[in-house]
Amino acid sequence: MSDWSSTIKRRQVHNFQNLKIWQKAMDIAEQTYLTSSEFPKQEKYGLTDQIRRSAVSVPSHIAEGAVRNTDGEFRNFFGIASGSSKELLSQMILSHRLNMISKDKI
Repeated sequence: MSDWSSTIKRRQVHNFQNLKIWQKAMDIAEQTYLTSSEFPKQEKYGLTDQIRRSAVSVPSHIAEGAVRNTDGEFRNFFGIASGSSKELLSQMILSHRLNMISKDKI
């Protein structure tokens, strides 16, 4: 791919809000906030905070990657978002194991 066509494709991605993966990540972050609001008060600065940071990290890194200038940066930020999604999943599984949420909320 020439540098010119790569630049054109990068500009098409700059509107990250149109990316379906970003939209889905935002939905998950919103649902995570709602779900974690029901966690015990003593978890406010523990698991609740960690889960929320992980949930927000996913769409944030997708957005940041989408507006970067090179394909390498783009892939790097999507990789970070993917890692954050696995971190969130692990935390939600732990929340279920601690009887803080039902399995269907994972």
